[in-house]
Amino acid sequence: MVARREPEHWGRFATTLGSILDNIKQVVQGKEHEIKLALACLVAEGHLLIEDVPGVGKTMLAKSIARSIDCSFRRIQFTPDLLPTDITGVNVFNQERGDFEFKPGAIFANIVLGDEINRASPKTQSALLESMEERQVTIDTVTYQLGTPFMVIATQNPIEHEGTYPLPEAQLDRFMMRLSIGYPSVESEANILDTHGVSSTLDEIEPVTDAPGVAEMIHMVREVHVAQALRRYIVSLSDASRKHPDVYLGASPRASIMLLRASRAMAATEGRDYVIPDDIKELVVPVMSHRILLSADAAMGGRTPKSVLAELLEQIPVPVRGKT
Repeated sequence: MVARREPEHWGRFATTLGSILDNIKQVVQGKEHEIKLALACLVAEGHLLIEDVPGVGKTMLAKSIARSIDCSFRRIQFTPDLLPTDITGVNVFNQERGDFEFKPGAIFANIVLGDEINRASPKTQSALLESMEERQVTIDTVTYQLGTPFMVIATQNPIEHEGTYPLPEAQLDRFMMRLSIGYPSVESEANILDTHGVSSTLDEIEPVTDAPGVAEMIHMVREVHVAQALRRYIVSLSDASRKHPDVYLGASPRASIMLLRASRAMAATEGRDYVIPDDIKELVVPVMSHRILLSADAAMGGRTPKSVLAELLEQIPVPVRGKT
């Protein structure tokens, strides 16, 4: 049995994560909840999909996370002519040495921003998503491991926009969470004009921790305790989504795993080494909404994955302390 860490360890975890959050809030204002979810995704070893209109701070969020944890950052602008080798890398013949050498692609960074991922062809999309799943790149039978931490933050325009290739369900399933940043409040937008009107505050923030520090936080999240009753609660939510009459494709077992891991991270951000039901309920929509597909009749009737999940949260009994 793994020894439980002392409470002060979790207090330091929450303090460090809070410092990162405060750092990012200087750049992305008025979106504390979305930033907190993104950081939970980072320490849970997940990847994040942000679907929103241009100009609401998607790129700035990724950059400020990378700068706050003093990690390498690469941005990939997805376009219809982007090639898979632009992402993964390619072997190039070196005339001086007389052999081939590997030129790493943009995927070799701690934080990788895939901007407008749904503007690239499905073949190029899959090159990025394969690296996300395996956390490695294989070129000509040689495998190259990606670093720790490794997080892909992909952005996409709403699918109604022209010139987009919607991600298939199997590829959407690779992302731990899908978020929408949304427009800021009037007060927050006025503050944005004050802080970003002359220069970007991104240049002013300093790192709070580094890559080894984040790796330690990731290791701590794995130790967070999840009671058996809460594990069954997660499975019950996934199973109910598969049986719902308005759902054509329910949540996969990977969705249950992602919800479990994200719940551990959410508990750790609060300084706890155990998960409570509220951790799970807070994460059901961002973790599962992109993993369920509604029937055609339900979609035409105005139903959304979010409304179905809200209904399931009302129907599935929440575990009570002391009961299994």
